[in-house]
This record gives sequence, structure tokens and C-alpha cells, in this order.
Amino acid sequence: MQPITAVRGFKDILPEETGKWQFVESKAHEVFTAFGFREIRIPILEKTDLFTRGIGESTDIVEKEMYTFLDRGEEYLTLRPEATASVIRAYLEHSLHAADPVAKLYTIGPMFRRERPQKGRFRQFHQIDVELLGLEDPRTDAEVMLMLVHFLKSVGLSEPSLEMNTLGCLSCRPAFREAIMNFLRGKEERLCGDCQRRIHTNPLRVFDCKNEGCAEIIREAPQLLQYICKDCHDHFEQVQSALNTFNLPFRINTRMVRGLDYYTKTAFEVTTEFLGAQNAIVGGGRYDGLIKELGGPDIPGIGFAVGFERLIAMLPADPASFRHDPQLFIAALGPEAQKYAFPLCNRLRMKGILTEMDYLGKSLKSQMKRADKLHCRYALILGDRELSTGKLELRDMGTGAQEPIQLDGIEETIIDYIKAR
Repeated sequence: MQPITAVRGFKDILPEETGKWQFVESKAHEVFTAFGFREIRIPILEKTDLFTRGIGESTDIVEKEMYTFLDRGEEYLTLRPEATASVIRAYLEHSLHAADPVAKLYTIGPMFRRERPQKGRFRQFHQIDVELLGLEDPRTDAEVMLMLVHFLKSVGLSEPSLEMNTLGCLSCRPAFREAIMNFLRGKEERLCGDCQRRIHTNPLRVFDCKNEGCAEIIREAPQLLQYICKDCHDHFEQVQSALNTFNLPFRINTRMVRGLDYYTKTAFEVTTEFLGAQNAIVGGGRYDGLIKELGGPDIPGIGFAVGFERLIAMLPADPASFRHDPQLFIAALGPEAQKYAFPLCNRLRMKGILTEMDYLGKSLKSQMKRADKLHCRYALILGDRELSTGKLELRDMGTGAQEPIQLDGIEETIIDYIKAR
């Protein structure tokens, strides 16, 4: 019988990888908490209407990529393809806006899209999602971007590059939409199938197409900055001024759009040099009409999502810095030594010392090989003879040096010894 394998597009995160994941998560908690954000944990399953209303029915996500099914209660449910709509659903359902007009929230977890698996992309993927609700001040936009770049640098990402644009608002965007449709008229046959469909549903998405032929055409298209209203123009100028306060470098990318319908005004991405190419690892922006669209008050918001897998792939490759290697290996030789070592090992663990031991009664040579394989820092050699004399041997696995230590008060001695080094 063949063993069962994982579903295509779903990936196991193995123990040798989880150290990096835990490191990034701890930095996220540390940085976001310092900026006043609080963690929220949301379900992975939501009512489908949440995403069709929030993300937009004409987006690729809703049209082609969602995992949607009819449950036994004859209600359509969807595995969340992104987190913003879910966070806002929880924000409204639990009336967080009534408790405090400003909410700073973040969540970390898996998302699901049934897109074609490609290198580095999965059907279950993970995001760090950050949302700031209740403030329309342009300085808020700059503050969120500052926090984002600070977080990326704190996890070791070298030279993150911030790009931004303005997407206008519901007042000024229709004129730009019309200009794009006029520009693309007569060029339909040169566009890919998706963009031919987008012309009539969401023409701004043509800017987001990765097809080289479409990108070639769109280079000559009108720019949104030429069509924004005074309010959007002033907001964008103030965002740039606030970023300059922190001497935070940025580049205005007039071709940048967001793949979801709910974004307005400020949009931004962070890219970094990786394997000789520019890679966007973060996308975000302002979405001032989304909360109202989902049935809540007219409350502004801004946020971003970090692609966890892509960020992990760009971190320094040295695995040792992310491992949780044992600090001590107890090499117990003989039945009496095994009997003594078992409670000692677990008492040390309960006091915070990462400890391992042998349960199979192998030779000293075999146990030392295992200690070395586990990257243990020290090995405590404990045999029946050592128990009878009251003197044990502590070996430094790096240098091979050994020194005797007294059996009496062994726990405290080991703890002090390891913590002092």
C-alpha cells in the first residue's frame, strides 16, 4: 500500500524550517506591539459573501481562486483567501469600533487560493496581516510604512525598497477608468485572455498583469496621477512629507495597482534584491470604503500583508542561528545511571535547560555521536562508577575538553555553568 502524500499545493513545514518561522513571528509580535498593535486570531472559514462583497466579484481571487463549497446547511463557505475582510468582519461583529474609535490589529496565519502551484507559491500559504482602522490622517499611512520597513530590517532583510502610488478615490477613479478603456480600445486582440475580460469588469487590473505582451502595451497608458482629485493629491503629498520626516527612502511607481477592489488612495509595496531580481514581498494600502461596504460605519482603514513563505526564503541561509539545539546531553551508562539520569533530564528541562538523553543503553561512543549530531553544547557523562564516586564528567562538545563536577547539587551546578557561558 502506497503512503498518502500531501495535497498538491500544500506544504509541510518541517522541524528544520520552523526555527525561521518562529524567529519571524517573534519579531512581528515585538515590533507591532511596540507600535501599539494587538493580535487578533480569526477563523480560516468564512461565509462566501464576505469575500464577494469585500474583495470584489470581478477579481481573479473570487472568480477563479477561492476554495468554496456548499455545507450541509446549504450555506456557501470559503477558506479565507486573504485576512483583511475577516479582520473587519470580526471588528464589526464584536463592535470593537464602539470600544475605541481607533483599532490597531494584526494576525498571522494560513490563507488559501486554488491557483496553479508554481515555484515558491502554494495553495495554502501564510501571511502576516496588519490593519489600522479609524484614522484618515496621511501621517498614519507613513507610520504604517515606517513600521513595515523597520520590521523587515529587524528580521535581517537587507535593503528593503519601498514603492508607492495613489489609486485615487471613488470620485476621481471613474475618469481614469474611462481613459484606460479608451486607451485599450482597438488593442484587445493583443492582450491576454484575462485582460480582455478585465477591460469590461475592472480595467485597472490590466496594470497588474504579469504577461509581457500586456506589460508592453500598458507602458504607454495614461497615468492615474494625472486624474486624481485635489483631496487625493493633497493626501498623497502629505504622505510623502511624513515619510521624509523619517528620512525613509521611497520611489513613486505610477504603474502600481492593487489586485483587490477595495483599495483607495495610498498603495505601497516593498521589494528587495533576491537572486538578481526585484521581488515584492509586501503589498498594502488604504481602503477607506471597505468597512462601510461590509455593513459597518464609514470608518477609514489602511493595512498590509507580508507573504510569509517569500519572506522566509529571503532570510539569511545560516540554519544554526535559527535552531533550538540542546544545551546538554546526558550520556547515561549502565542501569543505575539510566535510573538517575531520567529524572535529572526532566528536572533540568522544567528549569529551562534544553536537555536530551539516551534511552537505549548504547555505548559511550554511540551516545557521543548522537550528542554531536544533535549539536549539543555539552555532554554530561554519567556511569555507575561516577555515581559511586560522586564525581561526573562534563564535556565541552566544541573543544572536547572535560572537567569533573560534583554529583551533590548537580542541577544547580549545571544550570549555573550553562547560563554563565
